[in-house]
Amino acid sequence: MAELSDETTAIRERVRERYAAAATAAAEQTSIGCGSTGGCCGSEVALTGEGGRQVFGGGLYESDEADAAPKAVAASLGCGVPTAVADLTHGETVLDLGSGAGADVLISATRVGRTGRAIGLDMTDEMLALARRNADDAGISNVEFIKGEIEAIPLPAESVDVVISNCVINLSGDKPQVLREAARVLRPGGRFAVSDVVADPGMDEATRADVAKWTGCIAGALTRADYEKALVDAGFVDVEVSETHRVHEQAGSAIIRARKR
Repeated sequence: MAELSDETTAIRERVRERYAAAATAAAEQTSIGCGSTGGCCGSEVALTGEGGRQVFGGGLYESDEADAAPKAVAASLGCGVPTAVADLTHGETVLDLGSGAGADVLISATRVGRTGRAIGLDMTDEMLALARRNADDAGISNVEFIKGEIEAIPLPAESVDVVISNCVINLSGDKPQVLREAARVLRPGGRFAVSDVVADPGMDEATRADVAKWTGCIAGALTRADYEKALVDAGFVDVEVSETHRVHEQAGSAIIRARKR
C-alpha cells in the first residue's frame, strides 16, 4: 500500500478522535452526541429526518436484531443494517469494517452460529474495548475484535466469506483502496454487503470541502456511479446500489452489494 497523503492522514485522525469520544461517552452511559439536532455521525447530521424518521443510529434495527445485542445496538453510529441483506448462513466467516460498538458483529455471530465466526475491525482502541464488553454482556463468544485500518486489513487473502460495514467506508480518505482490500480478503465468490452514504452527483463543493463533515458521514461519500466503478475496478461483479433513505439534502443511505469474481 502506498504511503498515505497528509490530507488522508489528517482525515483519519479526525475520524479517530470523534469515534473515540463517542465510545468513551457510550461506555460511561452518557449521551454520545445523538440528540434531536445533532446526529450520531456528527453535529452536521440530524439523527432524524423529515417527519421524525430515524436516519442514523440504533433505531434503524428491528427489535429482534436489537434484542441480540441491545447495548451495542444502542451505541450504533450507522446509517443502515447491513446484516439484514448479507444473507448470512451457518459456518460462514464475516468481517465488519469499522465495527464500532460491535452491533453488526454480534448480530452476525448469532446468524453464522457456533461453527461460524464474526470479526470486527476498528482503528479506535476505545471502540474495541466497548465492543468486547458488549460481546461479553451479550454472552456471544464466536467473535473477535481486532485493531487495524480498513485500507490495510490485517487478515490473510481469501480468508472471509462476507464483508459488511455500516456507514464507515465513506469516512476513508482512500475508498478505492478499502474496496481493493475487501476484495483481497474475500474468498472467490465471497459477498460484499454494506450500508453507506452515497452522495448526489450535484453535491456542492462547499460541502465536500468541509473536512469536519468527514466525521459527519456526508462530505466523503462517493456518488452511485463512482461507487459502482470502484467496486468493478476492485474485482467485484453483480454490483447493486439501492438507496434506502435520505440522510442529508445532498446524500442518501444505501445498501451496496456485490460479489467477488
